[in-house]
Amino acid sequence: MKIIDWYIIKKFIVTFFFCIFLFTVIAVVVDITEKTDNFLKSGWSTYKIFTDYYLAFIPHIIALLFPLFVFIAVIFFTSKMANRSEIIAILASGTSFNRILLPYFITSIFLSVGLFFASSYYVPKAEVKRTYFEDAYVNANSGYMQITRQNPSMYYRVDSFSYAGIRSYDTASKRGGPVYLYKIKDGKLVYNMRATNIVWDTAGAAKQKMGGKWKFENAFERKVDSLKETITIDSKKEFNFNFTPADLKNDMFAKDKMTSPELRRHIAIEQQRGGENINTYLIELYRRVATPFSVIILTLIGCIIAARKIRGGSGMHIAIGFILAAAYILMDRFSTIFSTKGNLPPMIAAWIPNIIFVFVAIYLYKKAPK
Repeated sequence: MKIIDWYIIKKFIVTFFFCIFLFTVIAVVVDITEKTDNFLKSGWSTYKIFTDYYLAFIPHIIALLFPLFVFIAVIFFTSKMANRSEIIAILASGTSFNRILLPYFITSIFLSVGLFFASSYYVPKAEVKRTYFEDAYVNANSGYMQITRQNPSMYYRVDSFSYAGIRSYDTASKRGGPVYLYKIKDGKLVYNMRATNIVWDTAGAAKQKMGGKWKFENAFERKVDSLKETITIDSKKEFNFNFTPADLKNDMFAKDKMTSPELRRHIAIEQQRGGENINTYLIELYRRVATPFSVIILTLIGCIIAARKIRGGSGMHIAIGFILAAAYILMDRFSTIFSTKGNLPPMIAAWIPNIIFVFVAIYLYKKAPK
């Protein structure tokens, strides 16, 4: 490492943390303005709001915009260096353009590793506190906190050939209904059960490692054996299912509150159950790897763009940077929608922006003056 390397690294780190501080302050001020009524309704003290909400909100907003903070910081300080002819002087000394990129690359790797571990372990723990306030006081009357889920029905895979469906369920009273249970073998329906109500058996659930006992009320059963059909009616019937009342709650923040190991375990359980929202969790898991990688890509793109001295100065560089950042965000949002609502594989959806911007970086590098 030479003096020029430490010079660039120092400027990179200082500008990056300045961007984090500036944009975080703006985000906090805007959030306070939007949630003033919610804070008053909660009855929380100023100290509690700061320690229980904003100390969790700040990691959330930093992790969300981390690649953009890096991108803007690189463009800003590199553009200043280019306007002062520092880049030209470095190149004129015999230093290659590839050598100039080295300190950028090293710093971006350290930042991306830090983001990876933060988004995998620390940020999810902070999200538990932030989303608690969101659920309890911001979205209390919205669909996020409705404890009764209605149409469309919820379906779960009980085992390799059994499927259960629940039309609605109240997680407070732990009752729901109507409920359906189907068993299919060799492509044929062999068992069908319908009940007006389903009730969680708390005492029986304590003995189960995963899932628990469910009681059915007014159960109507049909057993089909070739041409023979047997019908029985029971006022009460018990089943062991591999899901609990917590799994029936509509929690849109569930993926954000789980660390990466917890998220992997949850995905494995949902795949066994035949869950319908697996792609949402898979995208989150893959994005926790793809986003840190984007830090490296955006750093190189920012350096290549801002290293050229142009007539528009820093303003032109920053404008180009914001356009590329907006394009990156749009690609990320569209790929997510196509995966959760369509047939796009989650891994491809998470990596599409990075793949496209790798080609952008290669194109800009070839055009860069060296």
